[in-house]
Amino acid sequence: MTTTRRTFLKNSVLTGAGMFLYKGAFGNRPEKKPFLEHIGVCTSVTNSPYLAEAGFSYIEEGVQGFLVPQLDEKAFEEKLKLAEDAVLPVEACNSFLPGEMKCTGPEAVPDQILKFAETAFRRAKIAGVNTIVFGSSRSRNIPGGFPREKAEEQFAELGKRMADIAGRYNVVISLEPLNTRETNFINSVAEGGELVKIISHPNFRLLADIYHMMVEDESPENLITYGDLLYHTHIAEKEGRMAPGVKGEDFRPYFEALKKAKYYGRMSIECRWKDQKAEAPVALAAIRKQL
Repeated sequence: MTTTRRTFLKNSVLTGAGMFLYKGAFGNRPEKKPFLEHIGVCTSVTNSPYLAEAGFSYIEEGVQGFLVPQLDEKAFEEKLKLAEDAVLPVEACNSFLPGEMKCTGPEAVPDQILKFAETAFRRAKIAGVNTIVFGSSRSRNIPGGFPREKAEEQFAELGKRMADIAGRYNVVISLEPLNTRETNFINSVAEGGELVKIISHPNFRLLADIYHMMVEDESPENLITYGDLLYHTHIAEKEGRMAPGVKGEDFRPYFEALKKAKYYGRMSIECRWKDQKAEAPVALAAIRKQL
């Protein structure tokens, strides 16, 4: 049974991932579905049974923890077995680059990163993962005294080369803007959107994380301005980065903006859980109520 399912995964990845894409004006965008119907959780695939029961659609795992690009194929096969037996599919992965693999500055290692990415994207295709979230705060942080323009050039060049590799494996890289407490580079949807425009590749798109937007007081209007670039989204409450429904955060202005932007992709809850099994159904209900 396991072997059969593995064979099915490998043979159907291209079809399955393709079904979730459509060609927009700027390249690949999520397939048109009911607005924010596809909601998942950033967590281990081993938690999928109770998350499926709560009504979630998918799992967002970690590149380093699930695709394990720095480990051998045997280690990946062990991870793959967990996904094969899971109730929910793993459709996206975050926690992309290790902090020591620098994207910017005099210690940047683009060739090392591209080798790492090649393995990650190849394994993503095998596992049925079509979205790789590019946050990696320490990796992309600009060293003190290093020219910002030079860092942007380094990142854009790396993004173009990385996107070419991603395209070969039908993977979409989703650039995640992070708040200024986590990194000093790409801190808003607007900043990320401009870089995505420069990279200009159908396999390099934009992510909007509502938590980071709220921390930075970024206007929901930017979701409309850069809506044609959006491929993936994250959500958590601003206070303590808690799960939706804990403090009663009002997400409606962001939901309204996403709807105006005609965003039909996924939304993953990426938060700090106190008791995920108990809080997950409440979080999903809170999102659905505001929608």
